Amino acid sequence: MKKYQDHYFKRAKQENYPARSVYKLQEIEKRFRLFRNGQSILDLGAAPGSWSLFAARKVGAQGRVLGVDLQTTETEFPANVEFFHGDAFEPEGPFADRRAELAPFDMVISDMAPKTTGVKFADQARSLELCELARDLLPEVLAPGGHFVVKIFEGPDTKAYTDSLRPLFGKVKTFKPKSSRAESKETFIVGLGFRDASL
Repeated sequence: MKKYQDHYFKRAKQENYPARSVYKLQEIEKRFRLFRNGQSILDLGAAPGSWSLFAARKVGAQGRVLGVDLQTTETEFPANVEFFHGDAFEPEGPFADRRAELAPFDMVISDMAPKTTGVKFADQARSLELCELARDLLPEVLAPGGHFVVKIFEGPDTKAYTDSLRPLFGKVKTFKPKSSRAESKETFIVGLGFRDASL
């Protein structure tokens, strides 16, 4: 198992990504084909920056990635990425202002995770809370027809959360990347084709 983990860690270093998490997004992209040239992407929980870097490469110079995280990062981003150190859900402040300026986005991606305590149910509950905050932000930030990718720690409320997305999207899928650690309880939920709430 250790050798398996090291493969992704070493590959990330070789390919100049700050974390192995990039390969989860790569697998999601291979399965669902979400990215297009010129898109604007909102990346929640962006540090250390692997997802933003991957998204920036997929959307190209005409695209834009806006990332935010409570953690800082030393990652150097290309010109089409803006990174904010702060709370993604703060209603006011520099990030909220920039988010409002750039909205609506073609896609919202979230690799957010709580600081884990080792208490399974507590960690699952805190993960769910972050996912609910991301979902509740969608009407403000996601364009009709847009997509949503969110990480959740699997638990008793995962199905209810997934079902809560179904009225909002044309299709909702769950996906467990091969590059997730075997012992990890994380899974990803993908919402395809955001419905225009005004219709």
